[in-house]
Amino acid sequence: MSGAAVGTESVVEPAERSDTAPRPQTDVQPPERLIVPAPCADRFVTSVAPGEPWTDDPYAQALRAGRGPLYLRSLGPLTPGEAELLPLEVERWCAAPDAADTEVLGRCTGPVLDVGCGPGRLVAALAARGVTALGVDVSPAAVARTRRHGGAALRRSVFDRLPREGRWGTVLLMDGNVGIGGDPAALLTRLRDLLRPGGRLLAEAADEDVDQRLTVRVEDAHGRHGRPFPWARVGTTALLRAADSTGWILTGRWSVGRRSFLELHRPTSERQEPDAARDGHVAPPDHTPTTGEGPQVNGPSGLHGHRVR
Repeated sequence: MSGAAVGTESVVEPAERSDTAPRPQTDVQPPERLIVPAPCADRFVTSVAPGEPWTDDPYAQALRAGRGPLYLRSLGPLTPGEAELLPLEVERWCAAPDAADTEVLGRCTGPVLDVGCGPGRLVAALAARGVTALGVDVSPAAVARTRRHGGAALRRSVFDRLPREGRWGTVLLMDGNVGIGGDPAALLTRLRDLLRPGGRLLAEAADEDVDQRLTVRVEDAHGRHGRPFPWARVGTTALLRAADSTGWILTGRWSVGRRSFLELHRPTSERQEPDAARDGHVAPPDHTPTTGEGPQVNGPSGLHGHRVR
């Protein structure tokens, strides 16, 4: 694996971009409600988890193929109304940025760190715009696909030491990645340390008003699955609460279709308090998306999904 050594400030050189790589179909949309029977218990006897998480599990296989179906299965007891399976939007993550993504890209000020970059559509789009960007993901398949499509990426957890700590201009937390680690407050605290003072976090909330702490695994339609890991599902209300408790300043809030986003800023000094978030006031963002800069190329990574009953 080529890449920067841990603790250095160098950034991975992306592999040569392949413009001939086949594009996945993007017209397949996950159903809002779907009945998926739980696999029989004896099927899991042979569908053992891989020796190393994220290496050759169904998530890696789906990213290599550019399509699902793929699900998150909740392994703990469910409260009434909670879904056991959540479909994952693999086709969208592997496609070119859509309208909601383009709105986010227009708010980015470099250098940009994409946490849980997945197959790298946003990192590659930023690179095509001439914006310095780096993706981090624990999945080797995600890192490989990001590099193949022209983006720079490291196989690393966001909680590991990263390049440019305290000097990133923008951090992206898209496609449900606010759930990374199962503790949104701990994740938001870590991201504050990665940004420079005044830097911005662009975070996507779940499309439901939820605040869940889960143990989940990634699973395909045949019952093959990876190892369990902690996760969280956080809607806008819960994300605002977590942001306020960890010292962020709310400067923007918007939706595109079913997808909802927040723009948060790290205070420029310790004396600057997040009054805007507490008072419900949204200050105008200090960056307006630039027109005429549409993305040119084709986000575990994003694990949102829609409810399945």
